[in-house]
Amino acid sequence: MSEKFHFTSVSDECIKCGKCIPVCTIHQVNADEVTSPRGFIDLLGAYQRDELDLDKQAKDIFESCFLCTACTDVCPNDLPTDMVIEEVRADIADKFGIAWFKRVFFTLLRHRWLMDIMMKLGFVFKTCGFKQEPKKSGMVPRFNLPILKADRLLPSLSKTSFLNKYPQEIKTKGTRRVAIFIGCLANYNYTSIGDSLVDVLKELDIDIFIPKKQKCCAAPAYFTGDFYTVEKLAKENIEYFETFIDDVEAIIIPEATCSAMIKHDWEIFFKNRGMTDWEERAKKLNKKIFMATEWLHNETELKELLESRGVNFEESVTYHDACHAKKVQGIGEEPRALLRANYELKEMSDSNRCCGFGGVTMQTEKFHLAQAAGKPKAAMIKESGAQIVSAECSACRMQISNSLHQNEVDVTFKNPVELIAQSLKEGKSN
Repeated sequence: MSEKFHFTSVSDECIKCGKCIPVCTIHQVNADEVTSPRGFIDLLGAYQRDELDLDKQAKDIFESCFLCTACTDVCPNDLPTDMVIEEVRADIADKFGIAWFKRVFFTLLRHRWLMDIMMKLGFVFKTCGFKQEPKKSGMVPRFNLPILKADRLLPSLSKTSFLNKYPQEIKTKGTRRVAIFIGCLANYNYTSIGDSLVDVLKELDIDIFIPKKQKCCAAPAYFTGDFYTVEKLAKENIEYFETFIDDVEAIIIPEATCSAMIKHDWEIFFKNRGMTDWEERAKKLNKKIFMATEWLHNETELKELLESRGVNFEESVTYHDACHAKKVQGIGEEPRALLRANYELKEMSDSNRCCGFGGVTMQTEKFHLAQAAGKPKAAMIKESGAQIVSAECSACRMQISNSLHQNEVDVTFKNPVELIAQSLKEGKSN
């Protein structure tokens, strides 16, 4: 445990008001006071006072949090429950080690060239013991390792990653220039997100710089407690960003989790480690880090351009507020405003409710909890009557797509950037 960090300071400030209970994702699917925000906080205080052993039972409890940040969003004392759980997971990793498949995965995240090779072989993001069933359109691979018993639908792999598909510089007729941080899932699995972002920026005559040496943002490792990987990836990315940050107007990211990790969690991670210099370097970069729809809405004339194209799609859209977008960064209206230009929006009953992705551990050893959290979200989407569900987060996309599949809900998931690009394309052809 870091000498710079104290769980008891958070525990002592919790007034046990219970406002966090109704919004807590794990409490919604497992109504136990122990696995509630105030339960987590109380146990962490006891742990630091040496009144609680960090045994397998405690490990199971602390790994049951989805890290959705819903509790921090409503806490009257602004207690960082998600952050203290992330910190104790590092202690858990130190004591119990990290499962072999997670170690393999995080090794891939640290080495992009190795990730590229594994992607070519078809193993990236399908190595965690998942079992897949045939799709209606044909067969998909089956993986039936004992780690996970539940059937699930996983994203397919692209033959060429986004970073390997495009040149580093894409010139337009304009004078503005931005960089793209793509995120691992969008780089390897949902590559149409990056394609769409490139198309949108081209339509706006904005030059594009695609940093080829960018690494994973480290969010999967951070949520699991592999702080060695977090420190390595964060430092390497910061050093690389600093080589071009003054030459671009912004680094835009079409992924809520990556954006939150870079803009929010890197700084906190270094602060909790007492690494003041790295904390300041991360903070300095933050001035130019944006989620894609946030920057496109606030810093360009994209909304006006979409409205001028005069496209009105028959398909309606319901928007899911990804936890790392709405709760962590306060972004929710910007993507909606851009989508309303060409689509009818039908709000689901609780767009702010967590989809249940929850990180690597939740998607493997505790997938039954992810399934339980995903079922009501799938029901909300169905009840909205929309044909498309959208969110600026590929983790949500993976979880929601699977929830829709398992609950037989015929709704398509699209990143808002994909829908925006389609609007521009259709309008141009008319």
